Amino acid sequence: MKLERLISMIYMLLNNEVLSASALAEKYKVSQRTIYRDIDVICAAGIPVVSYQGVNGGYGIMEAYKMDKSLLGSYDVGSLITILHSMSTVFEDVQALETINKLQTIQTDTHMPSLSMDIGSQRGYNDFLRVIRTAITECCVIRFEYINAKSERTDRTVEPISLMYKYDNWYLYGFCRGRKDYREFKLSRIADLTASKEHFRKHHQAVPPTRHFDRYKREHSTDAVLHFSVDCLARAMDFFYHAAKSFNDDGSLTLTLKMYNSHEVDWLLPVLLSFGDGVEVVEPPELRQQIKAKLEKMINRYPEV
Repeated sequence: MKLERLISMIYMLLNNEVLSASALAEKYKVSQRTIYRDIDVICAAGIPVVSYQGVNGGYGIMEAYKMDKSLLGSYDVGSLITILHSMSTVFEDVQALETINKLQTIQTDTHMPSLSMDIGSQRGYNDFLRVIRTAITECCVIRFEYINAKSERTDRTVEPISLMYKYDNWYLYGFCRGRKDYREFKLSRIADLTASKEHFRKHHQAVPPTRHFDRYKREHSTDAVLHFSVDCLARAMDFFYHAAKSFNDDGSLTLTLKMYNSHEVDWLLPVLLSFGDGVEVVEPPELRQQIKAKLEKMINRYPEV
């Protein structure tokens, strides 16, 4: 379309000092005469395009019209471009790509970026992210099956409000009609997601309200001390990167992990069992007993062995 070509051409001119009519014609697969007409349209819109004569001549935009490159440093621009590239990959966001083009007009550092980011999903639910984001934008009700921390399956009808990336996972924040309250849903536990044609009009708070969880954590935490053998170091570091770490003389690792509620214990037990004999729960005694009970229950499943 002509409008898309004109917009693209403006950013091309902003990102380059001089571009010849032949180069522009080749890029957009049109004749040079069409390029001349496009340049006239851009000038009529108030953008000062300058014509340069000579062997290396062509078209460019007056430097005074371009955004002041001192407004943002190369670090600022590079970081923003990195984040937007990741977003555009996950959400196939055309607007993010357009913003990247704008930022590149003031990017002065042409070195390789020192930061790379991929906020997509290795579990393959990028399609979920796109469906949910579209539903948020269009205020459409979504429906899905959800599996909570207790492995209970429930059907949910939700008015989606925002997507959040935290703790290395994507979460949906929305108003659950079944619970008649706001909830956070971990995307990895969502199945059979569909966006309906039903629209909602209720005004919602864009982000979850601040909770007094920090004070609760200080007053209701329990230390779990875990001892990992040498051959389990990598997995232990991956799973418990936020825990306090102490390497022992024999190369083994002792971690001190804070637990705040029973749900964390429910999560921790199967993780610890996945390490087999590579981990020992040192304390608390209650957690040791729970591990022992789980192991006895597993052994009882194989009485004939």
